[in-house]
Amino acid sequence: MTRVEAGHFYGWPWYYIGDHADPRHLGERPDLFGKVTVPDVLIQPHSAPLGIVFYEGTMFPAEYRGNAFVTLHGSWNRRQRTGYKVVRIVPGTGAYEDFLTGFVTEDGGVWGRPVGIAVATDGSLLLSEDGNGTIWRVAYAGGHQSSSTPR
Repeated sequence: MTRVEAGHFYGWPWYYIGDHADPRHLGERPDLFGKVTVPDVLIQPHSAPLGIVFYEGTMFPAEYRGNAFVTLHGSWNRRQRTGYKVVRIVPGTGAYEDFLTGFVTEDGGVWGRPVGIAVATDGSLLLSEDGNGTIWRVAYAGGHQSSSTPR
């Protein structure tokens, strides 16, 4: 995930995440080496980010305004599952944090796969998932929420 700025080169199709040459195009554009803009935030591979929304609502605390919420649909081809959650990206940090988890059971079963996300007019978040066809409404009730189960 990155900001797109005029005049910057982001690597495709010759390079990725900086000066890592794509093996399918090895040696094709040596003139571009050292000129690739590195992404602002690197999402764990195989997490499958599908939806993104920038929060401009007023229900959540003020520090959430301008943050990005990203749905990670999840891996299907890994022994240790990745994704299956919603993460919050705080601008300027280069990192993300778990926001909504609990879609994978302790035994590795999956009962939800986040897809789309939107901010409702009341400032809550609406989350669609295609593991069982549910739309979740995530609302801020104040205080600290310690549960990782979607509510």
